Amino acid sequence: MADLSYTELTHSAFPGGACDTDDPAVLAWLIRRHGLEMTRLSRGSHIGAVYSLAEIMAVLYTRALRVDPARPDDPGRDRLILSKGHAGAAVYAALAERGFFPVEELKTHYQNGSRLSGHVSHKGVPGVEMSTGSLGHGLAVAAGMAMGAKLDGAAWRVYCVLGDGECDEGSVWEAALQAHHYGLDNLIAVVDHNRMQSLDFCENTLRLEPFADKWKAFGWRVLPVNGHDIDALTAAFAEAQAGLGSGQPTVVLAETVKGKGVSFMENNILWHYRSPQGEEYEAALKELEAQRP
Repeated sequence: MADLSYTELTHSAFPGGACDTDDPAVLAWLIRRHGLEMTRLSRGSHIGAVYSLAEIMAVLYTRALRVDPARPDDPGRDRLILSKGHAGAAVYAALAERGFFPVEELKTHYQNGSRLSGHVSHKGVPGVEMSTGSLGHGLAVAAGMAMGAKLDGAAWRVYCVLGDGECDEGSVWEAALQAHHYGLDNLIAVVDHNRMQSLDFCENTLRLEPFADKWKAFGWRVLPVNGHDIDALTAAFAEAQAGLGSGQPTVVLAETVKGKGVSFMENNILWHYRSPQGEEYEAALKELEAQRP
């Protein structure tokens, strides 16, 4: 294994290394596989958040977003902002597997001098719209982009992926009010609702429930969905896109499990910051290998 390139290592579960990243199940698996390898190599964190996002990112990049890796700056592209920027490895993995930059570069994640910083960065990274990581900012920027598209008469949409713990921030709700006030029906928020934040469960930190009712009270269309069900996510994004012209922004409340896919990481707050090393890395890899689509 030591003689394998990074790409050969992370694709070794597929016969001949070939895999179909048009298939969201395959892409979700690869996001988890890369998340394991990237955080191991860098001794970095946030693998739990990457794993709760895997299916969301996979469906966005295969069935929802209108983006072209050959033209990452296409003026007509949809925009995606990962407001919970600490889960940037999920975006980097999806972009690399979809052809925005070489998969081999993922091995530099979180390394000194790498353009693939630990919290997602747009600096020199094709396909990334905004550097994030300071929580509570993404939805406001997304609303501004959506308003700009409206003023220009442009057809592109804006997606913003937030964490539920991030929704403690007052700036999120100020942006939500603005989006409704200006009728930004070209704005689709996605909340990774894994019910955990950095040091504890959301319930023990700052209670969010009744969460869906809060968004409805702010004038948003609310689409609850199982955030690990690819078909349900596909349908939810299609319904969200169909809201163009409704005068209402849409939020997809995706119920997820932090650390999904590795049994000892699931719903375990340690894996917000913990890095998989040694026996834990081997155990996680074994579980993932058994789940390959």
